Amino acid sequence: MNKFWVIARDVYKKNIKSVSFLIMILAPFLLMGVMYAAITFSGGFSGPDKIAIVSDDAALVEQLSQVEMDDFEFKSAASQEEAEKQLKNGDIEAFLVLDTENSDIKGTLYSESTLGSTTDLTIQQLLNGIQSSINAGKLNLTADQVASLQQPASFEKSKVNFDQDGKMTTGVDNTAIQSVISFALTIVLWIIIITYASIIAQEIASEKGTRIMEVILSSTRAQTHFYGKLTGVILVAFTQILIYAVGAVVAYNQFKNLDIVKEFLTSFSLDMILGSFLWFTLAFIVLGIFVYSVLAALCGSLVSKPEDTPKAVQPIIYLAMIGYFIGLSLGAADPQNIIIKITSYVPLISSFIMPIRLATETASIAEGMISLAVLLIFGILLTLFSAKLYKSNVLVYSEGGMLKSLRQSISILRNEKKA
Repeated sequence: MNKFWVIARDVYKKNIKSVSFLIMILAPFLLMGVMYAAITFSGGFSGPDKIAIVSDDAALVEQLSQVEMDDFEFKSAASQEEAEKQLKNGDIEAFLVLDTENSDIKGTLYSESTLGSTTDLTIQQLLNGIQSSINAGKLNLTADQVASLQQPASFEKSKVNFDQDGKMTTGVDNTAIQSVISFALTIVLWIIIITYASIIAQEIASEKGTRIMEVILSSTRAQTHFYGKLTGVILVAFTQILIYAVGAVVAYNQFKNLDIVKEFLTSFSLDMILGSFLWFTLAFIVLGIFVYSVLAALCGSLVSKPEDTPKAVQPIIYLAMIGYFIGLSLGAADPQNIIIKITSYVPLISSFIMPIRLATETASIAEGMISLAVLLIFGILLTLFSAKLYKSNVLVYSEGGMLKSLRQSISILRNEKKA
C-alpha cells in the first residue's frame, strides 16, 4: 500500500507541475476574463453604428430617425449616391434603402461588413411593426384592435403527478434549469475525457516503451503500479474540477450583479437544483470519468511505444463522442426517442445520456439507480480485468498493433490461470 501511494503521488506531482496542466487551468479563467471585459466595456470605446436611411417617404425616414437603440442609430441621406459616398468615406457603417411602393415596405441593408445578427433582427422587427401599422390603416383598424391582433397566445408547462388514488396534482416544472445543468456537466465530462484519456494512456505506456518496467517490477507488483498510475492521474483530473468549482463560485460573486444574471437567477431557486437529480448526475459524471480512465489505461498498456498512444486512445474518443452527440442531439429535441432510452443503460455511453433523461424527467429515480448500478458493476469488472491484463501484457512488446497485443495478453493470462 505504501508503494501504491508513492507511485500515485509521483504521478500526481509530475502532472500538477507540468506546463500543460497550468494552461488547462488558466484557459477557462482567461475566457471568463475576456467575456467579463467584453460585457463590462461593451460600447465604452465605440459609439453605436450609424445607418443612413434612403427613402422617398419623408415621414418614414423621420419616424425611424427618432428610434433610439444601444447598438445603432439611424440618420437620413438625400440619395443612395450620397449614402454610398458616406459609406466609402467611413462616415457610416451601413445604409438602408426603403421602397414603399403600394404601401409594401421593402428594405435592403448595404454594408461592407456584417453589423451582427442582433442588429439585423432589430431592423427586421422595426420594419415589421411599421408594416403592420400601414396594413391596419388600410383596414381602418384602431390601435386597440391592432394590439388585440398582435396579442400572443399564453402557453405554460405544468408538471403533474398521480397519487395512490389516481388523483392528479400539479407541481413546478424544473426541467429547463435541470437540462441546462445536465448539458453543462455533460460538456465537462466530454472535456475531461478527451483531455485525460491521452494523459493516462501516456503514463501507462511511457515506462513500458523505455523498457524500464523490468526494473520497476522487481520492487513492486504490476497491479500496484497500474492502480498507482491510474489513481495519480484521476486525482489530477479531480483537482482540475475542484479548481473550476472554486472558480465558478468566484465568478458567481463577480457576475451576480449583472442584469442578465439577475434575470436568469430569478427564474429558479436552489431547491430546484439541490435535489436527487443533481446528486445522480454528479455520480454519473464521477463514474464516467473513472470508467473512461480505466479504459484509457488499458489501451495504453497495449502499446509498445509511447508514440503509439494517440492511436490507442482514438477508440475511446470515438466512443465518448457517440454518447456526447446522442445526448446533445436527441436529449433535448426528442427525449422519448427509443435510442435515448436504450443507450441510457449502456455502460460508458450512459454517463452522457441518463443525466439528460433525468433532467427532462423522462426517466424515474429507479431507472437512474439501475443505470448507475450497471455502470458501477461494469467499472469494477473493467478495473479488475484491466489490472490482470496489465500484469500479463506489461512485458509484452508486440509490433502487431493493439489487437495482436490484446490477444497475446489474454493468451498469457489464460496460461497463468491454468498453471
